[in-house]
Amino acid sequence: MRAYHDREWGTPVHNDRRLFEFLILEGMQAGLSWDTILRKRGNFRRAFSRFDPKKVARYTARDVRRLMADAGIIRNRMKILAAIANARTLLEVQREFGSFHRYIWGFVDGRPLVNRHRTLAQIPAQTAVSVAMSKDLRRRGFHFVGPTICYAFMQAVGMVNDHTVDCFRRAQLAKLRIAN
Repeated sequence: MRAYHDREWGTPVHNDRRLFEFLILEGMQAGLSWDTILRKRGNFRRAFSRFDPKKVARYTARDVRRLMADAGIIRNRMKILAAIANARTLLEVQREFGSFHRYIWGFVDGRPLVNRHRTLAQIPAQTAVSVAMSKDLRRRGFHFVGPTICYAFMQAVGMVNDHTVDCFRRAQLAKLRIAN
C-alpha cells in the first residue's frame, strides 16, 4: 500500500487502457479492501488481457467461465460481467468523444481538483462531481460505478488530489500539475 501511495495514487492518468484498468479494479474492489485488489492486480492484468478494452469487449461465455475459475482474481460473476459490459460501453464512449480520457476528464474540466484536507477523516467518500459522473456513466450503460466507486476512481487516476496538506505527494503532484 505504501508503494502504491508513494508512486501511483493520485498521479494523473490520461491513457485509456490505464483508465479502463482503474475503472474495473475500483468496481472489483466494491465490498473488499483495496489491498486485496492490489495484491491481485497482476492476476487481473493477465486474466483481463492487460485491460485492453477491445479484447475484453469480445469476451464470450467461455471467457466468463475461464474468469470464474481463476482463483487469482475476484470471482464474482456480476463484477466479471460488468467488466465486459464496461469494455463495450467504453468503446462506444471512445467513438463518441474520441477517447475515454477526453470524456472522463471532462468532469473536472481537464484539470485535477486539488483539495486541502488536513486529516484523512476530512476526505469524503463521494462528492457532487462523483455523483454526476456516476449518473452519466450509468446512463451510458456502465456498471459498478456508484458515486463512491467513482470518487475512489477519481482519486486513483489523479482527477482529484486528496493527499493531505502535510503529505509529500501532494506537493509533488502539484508540481506535475504546473508542468502539464
